[in-house]
Amino acid sequence: MLKKTLYDIYQGLIEHLPYLGAGLLVIIITWLISSLAGRAVSKVAHSRKLRRSLCELFSRLTIIVVWIVGLLVAAMIMFPGLTPAKALGGLGLASVAIGFAFKEIFENFFAGILLLWKYPFESGDFIECQSILGRVEDISVRMTQIRKTNGELVVMPNSFLFKNPVNVLTDKDVRRITVMTGVAYDEDADKAIEIIEGALQKCETVDHDHPVEIFLNGFGASSIDIEVTWWTSPTPLGHRKSRSEVISAVKRALDEAGVEIPFPYRTLTFKEPLPIERLSENAQNS
Repeated sequence: MLKKTLYDIYQGLIEHLPYLGAGLLVIIITWLISSLAGRAVSKVAHSRKLRRSLCELFSRLTIIVVWIVGLLVAAMIMFPGLTPAKALGGLGLASVAIGFAFKEIFENFFAGILLLWKYPFESGDFIECQSILGRVEDISVRMTQIRKTNGELVVMPNSFLFKNPVNVLTDKDVRRITVMTGVAYDEDADKAIEIIEGALQKCETVDHDHPVEIFLNGFGASSIDIEVTWWTSPTPLGHRKSRSEVISAVKRALDEAGVEIPFPYRTLTFKEPLPIERLSENAQNS
């Protein structure tokens, strides 16, 4: 009885081998078609001068669709009793089960599609999300690679970027910087503003197509506070270079004009007069 059962299984496998071979051939053809279709769609999208994120999105969606169709065809060839309706029904039930099992993966997948479609940032942009600041190196369907300014590579799930506020630092060609300075109370504040404005006009990193804004900000503990605002390169390196150049130029200009940049003064008042003792001559000479 066992021998007959094993023989029937063997005989059924032999008879089914052509279907398995044909299904395997369909999978190989699907792989080739998906690769060619993805490249063709990407090439057409580039020729229409679509942005890079959309080109990548269309290419990846095309590959996914081709694979779904190819696997359904291969399944119906390998199992002749499988109809398209049954295959689609089974695919639906399987997708629900897989969706619950791999919830985070699918969440990142759909978040990646939305990021690529809406393109809030592209590869090469500098972004800041939570405590992570860096340059976007690659945006895939599931994750985004960010190179931090210290050289470290951060691989962030797309769902994290989709759920949290993201500052795109290089969304425009320029970014505004504000620093605070101050002059002593006995100085001419209006004159100090003119000196600071002249200093910024000589700075190479300041974008002179945008106005430089200098305002008296308030009464500080030991100085009249002055707010200095200008526009410069949006990258972190350009931001730091410009800040350094402007601070140096403002300090130099105020020093050359004899305008005091004060440091905090502290006056101590005692409730009772302090006793003062005169040292004897012997103590002074010792």
